[in-house]
Formats: sequence, C-alpha cells, structure tokens
Amino acid sequence: MAEQSQPHEEGGASPKHESLMEKLADKLHVGGGGKGDSSSSSDSDNDERPRPSAPPADEVKQTSFSDSAATAAAEAKAKVFRLFGREQPIHKALGGGKPADVFLWRNRNISAGVLGGATAIWILFELLGYHLLTFVCHGLIFSLGVLFLWSNASSFIHKAPPKIPEVIIPEDLVVNIALSTRYEINRAFANLRQIALGRDIKKFLMVIAGFWFLSVLGSCCNFLTLVYIVFVVLHTVPVLYEKYEDHIDSYGEKGWIEIKKQYAVFDEKVLSKVPRGPAKDKKH
Repeated sequence: MAEQSQPHEEGGASPKHESLMEKLADKLHVGGGGKGDSSSSSDSDNDERPRPSAPPADEVKQTSFSDSAATAAAEAKAKVFRLFGREQPIHKALGGGKPADVFLWRNRNISAGVLGGATAIWILFELLGYHLLTFVCHGLIFSLGVLFLWSNASSFIHKAPPKIPEVIIPEDLVVNIALSTRYEINRAFANLRQIALGRDIKKFLMVIAGFWFLSVLGSCCNFLTLVYIVFVVLHTVPVLYEKYEDHIDSYGEKGWIEIKKQYAVFDEKVLSKVPRGPAKDKKH
C-alpha cells in the first residue's frame, strides 16, 4: 500500500509542477507580448507621423543661383565707374532741394523762367551796354514813383492803397552766411598754403591748370559773360548727364584710364626728379 501510494503522490506532484511552470510561462509571454505590442505600436506611430520633406534639389539650386546673381549684380553696380568719384545720385550731388530741382529741370516752367531771366540780364548788360548801377537806379525810380502816385491817388480813385510789405533781414541768416563764407575762405587759404609748401605735386598741377584755364576764359570774355556761361552750363550739363549717365561714365572711364597712364609716365620721368618740400612734423 505504501508503494502504491508513493507513485500516486509523485504522479500528483508533477501536474502541480507543470501548472506552475505554465503560469510563469504565460506571465512571461504576456509581458513580452506587451513590450512587443508597444514597440510595434510605437513603430507604426512613427511610420504614420508626417516627416518634414526636404526641399527639392531644383529649388535649392534655383535659390542659391538667384542669390549669387543678385550679389554679383550688386557688386558690379557698386564697381561702376562714376565721374569725379561720385557715389550719390546727381540730385544729391548738386545739394538737393530746390536749387537741384531747378538745375535738373524737375519743374520746367521755373527752370525756363530762371534761365530766361538770366539771358535777359546778360542781353541787357552785355549786348545793349546797360550798366548795373544805372539799371538799379532806374528801377528804383520807376518803382518808387508808381507806388508814391498810387498811395496819393487812392483816395481820389476810391481804391485801396498798395500793400507794401515790410522787409526785415533776420540776423541769424546773415550770421550763418557770414560763418559759411568765413569757413570756405579759411579752407581755401589752408589748401593754398599746403600746395605752396610743395607737399602735393598732383594737387599743385591741378590748381595751376585750373587757374590757367580761368585766365584764358577771362581774356576771352568779361566777368558777366563768364558768370552767364557758368549759369547756362549748370542748367544744361547736369540734366544731359542724368539722361545719358551710363554712356558718359563709360567714356569717362576710358579717358580716366588713359590720363592715369600718361600721368604715371610723366611722374616717372619728371615729377620723381623734382625735390619735395619738408615732410610734416609728427605730433608726439
């Protein structure tokens, strides 16, 4: 009986052991399955999320090409030769404001009126031989006579007397003009002093050439005619230059290059052999 019971007990213990192993296996299978499901779900979510698409290669090339072209155009525009080293528009180079508008014919009626008035004055004084003092006196006589008669006759003709404005020159305007004139005269004297010291041969030659050109003009015409010529040039040359700016600058660049070549030859053969003045003292 004991022998029979012993195998019976062993047979009963084996199912219990098997059931315990099955439970552990089921638990491990459930945990592993959860992890697998979570990983698979995360992979599926990552696959379903929209990823930012990279720009096409053609668009990138087109953008980079347009940027490089714009940069090259800006650099080429900045390197364009301008007469006298001008970096501003012509309107700003002439000072801007109403005088520049008159010189560039922004308002044709005003510009034509100013040029016509200057022409009438030149014809009056130069061609007709009228003198300035005589013209001023005759103008004042005529104006004062008309205003005097009008003021006295207003009571008889039953009309209002003329309204004569009171003209007062402001002090600030006169002071500013005087200060500006003083500054320009002092700067001119300072430049002439530097040229006379022999420190800049190039500037010396330019000033000598300018004075010689003015002396030739002075021998050909008087001061009034010279002023009128300058006035006409200011009313014609800037507007023509603004209209044909690119063509004039291209020819000017070629001429400037040729002048620099000739000056280099002249400097090598003549100016380099001229003794220079004393150098500037360094400030300690």
